[in-house]
Amino acid sequence: MGRTILFQGDSITDAGRSREAGANQALGHGYASLIASRIGHALAEQGHRFWNRGISGNRVSDVYARWNEDAISLQPDMISLLIGVNDAWRIMWNLPEGATDRFERVYRHLLEETKEALPNTGLVLCEPFILNAGPPAERWEEWREFIYRYGRIVQELAKEYGAVFVALQEPFERATSRAEASYWMHDGVHPSPAGHELIAGEWIRAVQNSKLAFPGL
Repeated sequence: MGRTILFQGDSITDAGRSREAGANQALGHGYASLIASRIGHALAEQGHRFWNRGISGNRVSDVYARWNEDAISLQPDMISLLIGVNDAWRIMWNLPEGATDRFERVYRHLLEETKEALPNTGLVLCEPFILNAGPPAERWEEWREFIYRYGRIVQELAKEYGAVFVALQEPFERATSRAEASYWMHDGVHPSPAGHELIAGEWIRAVQNSKLAFPGL
């Protein structure tokens, strides 16, 4: 019996996924689909299942608000979470939803509740990221400082809760030595197909070097 792997997050995870049950496009066109394709093909005999419940525009508080129905009730064997850029966006642009910075406290509460309800579920926490293109380029130093801080928070939470941490900011910055920032993210936030491939590669590498590794991959 294979594992059930759940991908959670915002538009980067959503990636245009279909909401129709059983649709071929249920995983979207992003990194979740790429990971499922690689693992599903290489380990077809093991019967792993992949679900995507990412929703465009979500902050960590939005994800937590739907966590019972979109995570805990599904009883997945692994949960992968990529969130943070919308939290930063609301604060950077002085929107009402960003009146206070709830990122760390809500993220921690979400992990505590998950550990309590699903003690045997493996967790994969992905680092939020941006590049110097599109709206972030207008206030790049402020944006970079914000996202770097969120990345450190996620890394520390991963250590604290025994989760796998997937570093993404530095790999994306390295990638700009090969092609300009807009090649990887046209607006500095949403990855291109090449950007999603980068995420998928970093995700698999991090997981395969952890206790959550897929045997035979």
